Amino acid sequence: MEKQQQQSTPGAGVDLALMPDEGWIYVQNQDLEKLDGSGSTESLTIDLAGEQKPVIVLTVRGAKSGQPRRIPLMRVEHNGSYAAVASRGGSAKTPAWFYNLKMNPDVELQDSNTIGHFTARELVGDERALWWDRAVKAFQPYADYAKRPAD
Repeated sequence: MEKQQQQSTPGAGVDLALMPDEGWIYVQNQDLEKLDGSGSTESLTIDLAGEQKPVIVLTVRGAKSGQPRRIPLMRVEHNGSYAAVASRGGSAKTPAWFYNLKMNPDVELQDSNTIGHFTARELVGDERALWWDRAVKAFQPYADYAKRPAD
């Protein structure tokens, strides 16, 4: 058996929008290992200009396999409701979990050490605009992502 090269977490200056799928999976798996070790999403903050931004973990069912898929996402919450922003680091490529969510909208969401069950739906119109503003307030890079071309 060949020795596999050790992958490392992307550092500063990495263009997340251009990261290959393998890089995304690797980083997500590292985050999930932290969560499994601590039991709380508080171990999964993202540093943004010295400020720690909270992360939640969304569990969706695979559209084809039906298997659970856990995805660490930025925390966008208001009065006990959440938005899941399918940004993939600003990439024009839509994350696979978005399609899984459309096929299987019943999800589990972990915020800190609290787990809840929700039914997802795609937002439109004024409601989408309201939640988009909340998302940008929670994680300012979303504003830059919106300026990039979509797929």
